[in-house]
Amino acid sequence: MTKMGICLRFAVCPSAKKSFASINISKIVYSLKLVFYMKTLKIATRKSPLALWQAEYVKSKLEYHHPDLTVELVKMTTKGDQILNSPLSKIGGKGLFIKELEVGMMEGVADIAVHSMKDVPYEIPQGFTLGAILKRENPFDAFVSNHFDSIDNLPQNAKVGTCSMRRIVQLKAIRPDLEILDLRGNVNTRLQKLDNGEFDGIILACAGLIRLGFEDRIKQQIPAEQSLPAVGQGAVGIEIRENDEEILVLISPLIDQEATYRVRAERAMNARLEGGCSVPIAGFATLSGNQLSLTGLVGNVDSGVILKHQMSADAADADAAEVLGTQLADKLIEMGARDILK
Repeated sequence: MTKMGICLRFAVCPSAKKSFASINISKIVYSLKLVFYMKTLKIATRKSPLALWQAEYVKSKLEYHHPDLTVELVKMTTKGDQILNSPLSKIGGKGLFIKELEVGMMEGVADIAVHSMKDVPYEIPQGFTLGAILKRENPFDAFVSNHFDSIDNLPQNAKVGTCSMRRIVQLKAIRPDLEILDLRGNVNTRLQKLDNGEFDGIILACAGLIRLGFEDRIKQQIPAEQSLPAVGQGAVGIEIRENDEEILVLISPLIDQEATYRVRAERAMNARLEGGCSVPIAGFATLSGNQLSLTGLVGNVDSGVILKHQMSADAADADAAEVLGTQLADKLIEMGARDILK
């Protein structure tokens, strides 16, 4: 390998702070030697077009920062991809999209796994950790239709497709007349169902549409006041084996500090509320200077009750962001969140 001078800056993902804190200087030097002599890194990914886009994006970033590294994709089918005839809330939740990828890492088939952060459960299984959160794409929900330009302009009793409990409870709050139907499948499949006339409109994430080149299909970016985004929506995360110091060093240039602060605050709120696919929980953080603002929402589809609250704090570091998330969750619990999440 050609000798080269190396200038390095480390932006350490706070979600992996325990792993990184244990790395002393000698270990960092050792890790760097392994990085520059490492020939191939394998990324576990789902096979859907969006998952592959995200994995290819991470691949390109890694190859940019490490030109001598070969990055390969290990394409896997998850249980969540196979069961398409039932709502996620009834078959096990978002963890169904990542378990097989974690098994691949555990067995050495892959070195890292790339996920949509909104699909990552608040509890990471023992033996794994989030090593990096990348720059966030548009986090909002999108209304897509072939005949109507906004949710407000839908006719009475129009058919709208979504599989998200979070979206359903908020959609019912603004348009209780709508017939909301379950919609599963990848982005392309959902768009095809719309084009086949099965729905008057569907709700998708702006980020997925933008990444796959379907931005022109977005008729309305739904404001947060009408549809507060999912926790982590629009962000891509890299999961690694816990204490895998060499890989942690390797992916560190991909870490985006703003996205990390925002997503950590949202995930801390979700963890305190013990939220999953079966409960309508939304969380959205914004960062302006050092001021982090977080809005959280908890709802009940059957009763239509929605609790919503917003808090702000100085984000001196990512730990402070997490504290804010926990405090907001405690406030929602005080407002009665536990009762409506039962």
